[in-house]
Amino acid sequence: MNAAQLLNGVALGSLLMVLSSGLAMIYGLRGVANFAHGALYMAGAYIAYSVSDRAGFWLALLVVPLALAVLGVVLELAFFRPLQHRSHIELGLITFGLALMAERLVVLIWGESTLRVNPPEFLQGTTSFVGIEYPSYRLAIIVIAVLLAAALIVWLRSTSIGLHIRAASQDIETAAIMGINVDRVSLVVVAVGAALAGLAGALAAPYIALDPGMGNAFLITVLIVVVVGGIGSIAGAMIAGMGLGIIQTVTTVWSPSLAVVVPYAALTIVLLWRPTGLAGKRVS
Repeated sequence: MNAAQLLNGVALGSLLMVLSSGLAMIYGLRGVANFAHGALYMAGAYIAYSVSDRAGFWLALLVVPLALAVLGVVLELAFFRPLQHRSHIELGLITFGLALMAERLVVLIWGESTLRVNPPEFLQGTTSFVGIEYPSYRLAIIVIAVLLAAALIVWLRSTSIGLHIRAASQDIETAAIMGINVDRVSLVVVAVGAALAGLAGALAAPYIALDPGMGNAFLITVLIVVVVGGIGSIAGAMIAGMGLGIIQTVTTVWSPSLAVVVPYAALTIVLLWRPTGLAGKRVS
């Protein structure tokens, strides 16, 4: 394994870290396995394609999280909140149906062909890093993801809304009794979770090819990351996402056929060794 291969793993892990953090936030509060999370990621990538084609990639990085946050608000107000007393299986099936509808909508708007997004011009070359020439844009993904992860942790630990989110994630009924506006907290969580999914899609757009099935391709891996990290734990999802990205990339170099089973093997091993996940959140 050389430095370039390791950095490829870190770049993939960075995307998984951002994407799985949003899903972990939503599950931690709402208790819903949001199967539409991959569709939000896909929507972020396609919106980034349209915006960057007209106004540049940096504007796309600002527009996409805002647009997806609005979609998150719609998801919360139209589905999660009215159906919060329904079973988790019913809500999961509804989000799965929404994901299928989103995929078809993408086909109708952008077509079925594979699309590509060009990174900013100054990030299109390579940069000398740890003694190797490595694609500049992939380094940018790593830096942005690390800064975003740090900002998210500080926000959750140091702001009043962050403390309310942590309290409601532990016990939403007790939090409501203590005077926390859990409806407002839930709205913020779903909006931020959707925004993170969209941002991950925007960051991935110049890194991988865009196609209508890209959300489903990432969704299974992200669900595994959330379970391995500890359901509802954002820090656990970040650690598991980075670790799985590195392991899967390195395994791909050695044996591409074996790399396909790496996420499932990791899930099996962690659940046998530590059923509560790396961060100690019980799977239920």
